[in-house]
Amino acid sequence: MKLEDYYNEQDGKLIFTRQQASDFAKRIAGDFNPIHDTDASRFCVPGDLLLSILLAKTGISEQIEIQFNGMISANTPLSIVDTGNSVTVIDDNQKLYLTMTRHGQTRHDKALATEIAEHYVQFSGKNFPHIMVPLMREQQMMINTERPLVMYEKMSLAFDDLAINSADVALSDSVMHVSGKRGKVDLAFDFIVDGQRVGNGCKTMVASGLRPYCEEAIQNLVDRFNARKQAYCAIPATE
Repeated sequence: MKLEDYYNEQDGKLIFTRQQASDFAKRIAGDFNPIHDTDASRFCVPGDLLLSILLAKTGISEQIEIQFNGMISANTPLSIVDTGNSVTVIDDNQKLYLTMTRHGQTRHDKALATEIAEHYVQFSGKNFPHIMVPLMREQQMMINTERPLVMYEKMSLAFDDLAINSADVALSDSVMHVSGKRGKVDLAFDFIVDGQRVGNGCKTMVASGLRPYCEEAIQNLVDRFNARKQAYCAIPATE
């Protein structure tokens, strides 16, 4: 993953074009959520893209907690404010998009950060349909299949050992909590090196506008997702 392909820097600020953010979602994460399409009316830069950049620029700490505060639009200049144990991402109007707190030792190694980020993002991109559909079926509640929207709320990362060169990411647990029309999904995962766990994490996503589960509607959504993925993969890559 060449992270620099997916953002620009101007006057020390991060800027994402629609094409860059969309390419990251599809090419790196395998995320074909329509909100990452270049022509989406409600376009959103993937949270995993911002996370990857933060790890590369500010290092990987033994414990990291991240709170996502808002959707990032394309071409919005963003500043990273690093005060040591806390990192925030804000725009020119001081609007807060993300807060990251860190504890323990921090390793500044761009190659390691890129490796960890890429493996995590590829895992994260499998949320739908592989993880989300069974959870919705279990709860007999589902997202709006015509306007699917599931957003990051928060996540945590913890490493027992930072003296690594890379790590695979594997799901360890998943649960969906439903309260009325609102749902929260917790996905716990482990960082694995040579079969041994070297860290763990958990990400929480929020889904609003839930409705009673309908297998036909969900299958239609999955079919559309797969068709979008196949169409994208059929397009020759350009460098």
